[in-house]
Amino acid sequence: MILPMKLGTIVRTKEDVLNILTNGHNLIITTLKKIEYLTEIDMVVTWDNFPETLKEISNHPDIKAIKDDILKKTALLSQIDQVKAGMLVQKKLNEKNKTIELKILDTLSLFCLDVKIHEVMDDQMVTNSAFLINRNKKEKFEQVIDQLDEEFNSTLKFKIVGPLPFYSFYTLEVKEMNPEHVAQAKRDLGLREETSESEIKNAYLEKARLFHPDAHPDNNDEENFNRINKAYHTLLDYSMAAKQSSKDDYISLAKEKVIENLILVKIKE
Repeated sequence: MILPMKLGTIVRTKEDVLNILTNGHNLIITTLKKIEYLTEIDMVVTWDNFPETLKEISNHPDIKAIKDDILKKTALLSQIDQVKAGMLVQKKLNEKNKTIELKILDTLSLFCLDVKIHEVMDDQMVTNSAFLINRNKKEKFEQVIDQLDEEFNSTLKFKIVGPLPFYSFYTLEVKEMNPEHVAQAKRDLGLREETSESEIKNAYLEKARLFHPDAHPDNNDEENFNRINKAYHTLLDYSMAAKQSSKDDYISLAKEKVIENLILVKIKE
């Protein structure tokens, strides 16, 4: 089994690699066991004849009514009229693509454990999706895609790629924190050198109440609220890293300990 690393991950030394593998050991082993019998299948669906699809949409009653109404007043469509008609065509196309995408995903979701929808590249692309499935269901999954192809009378092109490493669902991400940022977060939340996740959360909530715009609409101190929010998330990441490299129940924010706990290995969301 393969766990992909986040694209662009670069380490400087062999020791960095060992730190990553040491800190992330439990997470890596747990994840490998979780995906042992799974696989990722990626699928892109596009229109087989996109110009014909646009022509069909252009003949939609709503669009024809607008064009007919304009042509009653003038023999030619002005540039503004063309833009309005084009915007309506775009809207109808988006609605059509979304309806078909939901139909495809609803059908295939019965045979997979999870679905991730990626951004489409252009208007011709109906969906760009990744599916997490049991390996023993791969053949059935592909049969259902064939059935969908028949249902849409081959007006769509289904392109399937896989099996793949689980980059859409289980990509390992390594984050190296800045010790100065951790020290600043500690000061911002007013924490001691020994703390816990619950103390970090309580300190954040207490500070956030002082600056949150909902609590003080007349004193909208957005800068301080953002600073407290950033400190909280910095220390959440640090506490996760500390737990990966230490068995202590408490979280140490002492300078020498912080330097030991700057590498966080997690699954990218």
